[in-house]
Amino acid sequence: MTADTATDLFEESRPVLTGVAYRMLGRIADAEDVVQEAWLRWSSAGREDVREPRAFLVRITTRLAIDRLRHLQSRREAYVGPWLPEPVVTEFGPSVPDTAEQAVLADSVSLAVLVVLESLSPLERAVFVLREAFGFPYAEIAVTLDRTEAAVRQLAGRAKRHVEERKPRYDVDPAVRRDLTERFLSAASGGDFEKLLDLLAPDVRLVSDSGGKSKAPRRIIETADKVSRFLFAVGRDMSVEMEARIVELNGGPAVALFIDGNVDTVFQLDVEEGFIQCVYIVRNPDKLSGLSVNWAAARG
Repeated sequence: MTADTATDLFEESRPVLTGVAYRMLGRIADAEDVVQEAWLRWSSAGREDVREPRAFLVRITTRLAIDRLRHLQSRREAYVGPWLPEPVVTEFGPSVPDTAEQAVLADSVSLAVLVVLESLSPLERAVFVLREAFGFPYAEIAVTLDRTEAAVRQLAGRAKRHVEERKPRYDVDPAVRRDLTERFLSAASGGDFEKLLDLLAPDVRLVSDSGGKSKAPRRIIETADKVSRFLFAVGRDMSVEMEARIVELNGGPAVALFIDGNVDTVFQLDVEEGFIQCVYIVRNPDKLSGLSVNWAAARG
């Protein structure tokens, strides 16, 4: 295998490798570091005996992601306030032409699912991502994790039950979710307290991630009354320099607040039975800088 062929094979696999690493780690920078390390190992390895390059690369990436996740978990225990995954722009495009497959990929990258994955062990998370998000066979996952197929099936069953018990229980029509997001933005930015309250489930939760680097609640806020009062205050304090847009992040609509072209805040909503069940707010600038760069590049 020539160096050019090896490079081409790696670049063809890069979207899958990045997708696996991001779902494992919840941050693009960490995912890209893992993929870069996988490239270094691939470029320096003896590739003559590699019969299935994509499977080999997924194996390397997954093992590196597990190692990094174990390291990151100790750091996250000292994180200031709740920890949320980094929001990402999700465009599945022509490489994923099937609508059903797009839906699976979008669901597996949603904030609600990624938050639940945080409570899994690194091995459970790896099995869930490889099996549920990317459809890898149990036998291939067993080789990747150096486990028996029976052990992998057991891990997969446990991880899937855990996720199903904790993620939103109902499939939401994308049009309904977008409509609720638009109404949420209108009510919050327009200072309409009653309309905002009407959108929220009685037991709604608000989870905000600032990492201690921006102003945001460091505890989860619960109940419609408390959440609506907080959001009402946020809407009232929005400056005239701030621009709000509906954008597509993590497989669904979100509200992004921009100041001078840079993303200041992201809101995403969990929706069930026509009501908002959870409001996720990301304000940690380290998790928003990538979005600012993306949209600046898109504008040329």
